[in-house]
Amino acid sequence: MDKIRWCKDAPIPLSEAQLDDLRRIVLRTINKNQVLILTNIPRVPASITSVLRGISQRFHVPLSTLKRNAQMLRDLNLIKYGEAQNFSGVELTELGRFISELTVSEEPTILGNMVQTRSGFRPLGTVIKDLRKRVLRIIAEAGSGHLGASLSAVDILAILYFMRMRYDPKNSNWPDRDRLVLSKGHAAPALYAVLAEAGFFPVEELTTLREMGGILQGHPEMGIPGVDASTGSLGQGLSIAVGMAIAAKLDGSGYRVYALLGDGELDEGQIWEAALTAAHHGLDNLTVIVDRNGFQLTGRTEDVKKIEPLEEKWRAFGWEAVGADGHDPASILTALDSCDLTSGRPSAIIAHTTKGKGVSFMEGNSYSRKTPSAQELVRALSELA
Repeated sequence: MDKIRWCKDAPIPLSEAQLDDLRRIVLRTINKNQVLILTNIPRVPASITSVLRGISQRFHVPLSTLKRNAQMLRDLNLIKYGEAQNFSGVELTELGRFISELTVSEEPTILGNMVQTRSGFRPLGTVIKDLRKRVLRIIAEAGSGHLGASLSAVDILAILYFMRMRYDPKNSNWPDRDRLVLSKGHAAPALYAVLAEAGFFPVEELTTLREMGGILQGHPEMGIPGVDASTGSLGQGLSIAVGMAIAAKLDGSGYRVYALLGDGELDEGQIWEAALTAAHHGLDNLTVIVDRNGFQLTGRTEDVKKIEPLEEKWRAFGWEAVGADGHDPASILTALDSCDLTSGRPSAIIAHTTKGKGVSFMEGNSYSRKTPSAQELVRALSELA
């Protein structure tokens, strides 16, 4: 279909390059399951249930996940359908047809679990593996850094930036972008690796980690392209995220705020003060993800200070709370979908992870602050080959 001709009524004709930019923005806004729904709605009206059931059987996506995403598309006015007692069949709205035309060519790559990076569409699994390699290399080269905490957070950050969050690496201060607060700021190497792959700054900058004169400090700092908050002092990140979410509500902005917390960080009282504040203000545009790897600097979290049952604690503070496998993209995305559908209160995802994930001899707490030797680096990279 000639998309330029299709858009002939637009105030300004869209060039192919502009359409590519628009397609990129759309794919940052809607997720892969929503693309499947948009591109598989038949021309002949059929019930929403039968359409979703067919997509579920064909592409092996849980029907409950598709139902949640269909409701989100309906709320966005991209599809419309009547209730069961007033059947009219599901169909695309005018806006939905345009978005569908933009995204239909992306269905094969989405189904193959491809994500857009600075170097084009790549398999998500390959991207995550390469991110782990980069984290290993830059920490080894710097001779310092929190390796275990960074490796446990890689999958979560990759899912957020490559499959969920809205942003523009060419305009890192875009007012409508989604925000991320890395409250566990010692995991900065993982964030930097993701930001570089997303195109916020050259990959070569990663080799300057913790160097005098380099842009990449040991903890995130405002001024680094793509970093939304300076963090490092544990316990403060959620308060920053709450402030951002309140500001979005006051401004009538539609961006979402994510805060990635460490589980040992939950020992800080300020976390729970901020949690109460978020619930009091009904911040349903705020999602906390707890990197539940089971360790903090001095040992196992449950030995230092028991924090379980975590989901029940967040619910007691007025939050929606769900669990997820922090190394399984489908599990993370399902939890994020659930949070997006929560209204009137903030959401927390307890993401169960492994500290040092991906390298057998680094899993656990032994590489909490230890950096690999040259021989250990070779061995670790070979496991990720």
